[in-house]
Amino acid sequence: MKLLPADRKIITAVIVCISFLSWTLLLFNPGHILGIIHCHMSGMGASPASLQMMLMMNPISGLMTGWALMVTAMMLPKLILPIQYIYSRSFKNRRFTAALLFVFGYAAVWIAAGIIVIAIELTFNLFLPNSYLPIIPIAILMIVWQISPAKQYCLNKGHEHPALAAFGWPASRDAFKFGIHHGRWCVASGWALMLFPMLLSGGHQIAMIFATFVMLGEHLEHPQTPRWQNKLRTRLIRIAYIQTTMLLKQRAG
Repeated sequence: MKLLPADRKIITAVIVCISFLSWTLLLFNPGHILGIIHCHMSGMGASPASLQMMLMMNPISGLMTGWALMVTAMMLPKLILPIQYIYSRSFKNRRFTAALLFVFGYAAVWIAAGIIVIAIELTFNLFLPNSYLPIIPIAILMIVWQISPAKQYCLNKGHEHPALAAFGWPASRDAFKFGIHHGRWCVASGWALMLFPMLLSGGHQIAMIFATFVMLGEHLEHPQTPRWQNKLRTRLIRIAYIQTTMLLKQRAG
């Protein structure tokens, strides 16, 4: 079940286009679906009445929609290689279904994570509305996590591609389980980078672009021995530099 280069290009193009459309929506932020814009507090301060008012101004459905769009824009490019792997291990008549089940499993993990992230976001906005104070401990925690052995362990687990059944229910089950497995380790490795933009009072999009750049760079790195490290994962920068240099040489020639 060999995957042709043309098929790989099609998968890459479709995923990049969907991610680009999601980024476009996030940058324009229609209906203020990204972040909590209105943080009206009652005279009682942080109270059940204040929480109720905040939820009226920021429905959970809208917050979850923004989270889903954020995950789609930032995480979808990381699924190019896993989906290509699924296509290469599946019969042609089952490829799309298997890939879709993989995405469903992956998305289910991120939706569950989104519930926790939004609960944290609402809590901070209830007690410290429009404040940048929550970012300080989160930024410190994010930096420590980024250089920790646990972070590298999670990244290593995210590179695992399990064997997939080829026929019937087992094939569908394995694709879905693969999505859950991949999503679990993506959440485990990137939770701090995803939480950081959500707690900002402004500049969500800039923080998201930064987090996406970091996470894609991490994804391109090979597995390493888990240990404390303070070096930057710069493979994405190196690839961009090489591609840009080659393009400029072609045009100059």
